[in-house]
Amino acid sequence: MPTPISPAAVCPDSASRPETGPRPGSAPRAAPSRRTVAPRPAPTGRPERAAAPPRTPLLAVSGGQLVAAPRPAPGGAGPGRPWSAGGAGRRRSANPYLRLLATPGARAFTAGNLIARLPMGMFSVSAVIMIAGSRGSYALAGAVTATGLAATAVVAPFTARLVDRYGQARIAVPATALAVLGSLALVLCVRYGAPAWTLFAAYAATATTPNTGGMSRARWAHLHRGDPAALHTANSFEQAADELCFMLGPVLAATLCGALFPEAGTLVGAVLLMSGVLVFAAQRATEPPVTPRTRTAASPLRTPGVPALLAVFLATGAVFGAMEVVSIAHAGGAILALQAAGSCVAGLVYGSLRPARNVRRRLLLCLAGMTALMSLPLLAATGSAPLPVLALCLLVAGAATAPTMVTGMTLVQRSTRPEQLNEGMTLAVTALLGGIAAGAAAGGWLVEHAGTVTGYAAPMSAAALALVIAGAGTAVRRGPV
Repeated sequence: MPTPISPAAVCPDSASRPETGPRPGSAPRAAPSRRTVAPRPAPTGRPERAAAPPRTPLLAVSGGQLVAAPRPAPGGAGPGRPWSAGGAGRRRSANPYLRLLATPGARAFTAGNLIARLPMGMFSVSAVIMIAGSRGSYALAGAVTATGLAATAVVAPFTARLVDRYGQARIAVPATALAVLGSLALVLCVRYGAPAWTLFAAYAATATTPNTGGMSRARWAHLHRGDPAALHTANSFEQAADELCFMLGPVLAATLCGALFPEAGTLVGAVLLMSGVLVFAAQRATEPPVTPRTRTAASPLRTPGVPALLAVFLATGAVFGAMEVVSIAHAGGAILALQAAGSCVAGLVYGSLRPARNVRRRLLLCLAGMTALMSLPLLAATGSAPLPVLALCLLVAGAATAPTMVTGMTLVQRSTRPEQLNEGMTLAVTALLGGIAAGAAAGGWLVEHAGTVTGYAAPMSAAALALVIAGAGTAVRRGPV
């Protein structure tokens, strides 16, 4: 209930002055026009217009009594008036990515993560160039990189489980150091002509490389838990970063190996990986806390809906693997950068939108769009279209890739327990890598036996398969997500 305000409280100096009533026989005197002048504050060096006006109370009459209510701060933040964290008086940016990076600590761990993620697109290309140039066998180079991919598929989920259990910094740094030692061992074995089996062993040791993209997504999920719009923007940003790194990484590796020496790509990649992980792990303020487990938690593979979702990632990876091999055979590897560029741009645009809340339905729409757009390169190749037309078709086809991956990762985040988030996302990446390997094998077989034109049917068929799997999973597991 409002507290009554006495006249003395409204005008404090009236109680301290002596009573000066009208003199006998004289007319009432008018109130003095003199005002009490408040002391001027000491100068602060700032312009006077920047000083906030005094927050005097609002006076009102309630129930026949004079009451005071606090006056809201002028220009302050309030409901419907969000302000940026940079200080009062500045509105939040309309750009969702600028708002995302304005999160305290976000820029530091994002910079470290991007440095660590760039080598992911460098190692395989560098290994192929280095081994094929030294041993004169692309078959050996391909077998070594395939072995490393298989080892990663086995080891990565266990590394992610340790990250969930003991924390990102405690596991990521030693795991990365072991992977870097494997890369350096590979360089030494190639340089000094070690037996072929040592190449397989050294490259398999790099499988302990932590999933830096998954750890970054876990940090965003921790910082913006309960804010689906911010998480959608964060996932889109991370997918665009993936596309950018896998677009620039092979180019950087090929340039270093050609301009300097064959081992340069692997050495630079190892330095970037270790440096980036150290910077990323040093940002302890944004690291998700470790959730203690009171009981043995089941693997995310046993979570309802997750196996079907991983099957979708497997088929989606087959789209990427088949498209890569077929496009290289048909028009050369440089044209693949257009697909990655289209996916990067589409991911950034998708992150600035506010899509439908039902993520499963959104995934079906993205997969349907990807299936339709993947038919464009097939139509261009069937009609013997010139190279610029095929390049444009690949650019447009890539526009469906990032939205599909962003939506799939959002489903993984919502379907996985918080204390198993790194493991769940790493399983998704592992399924994606397995699909890339299967798609590359299928695309290569089609190119060799039926030609590149028919080979473009492989990515479209894989996208259609992903759509069917997602549709079946949605029919079995109903309800909004």
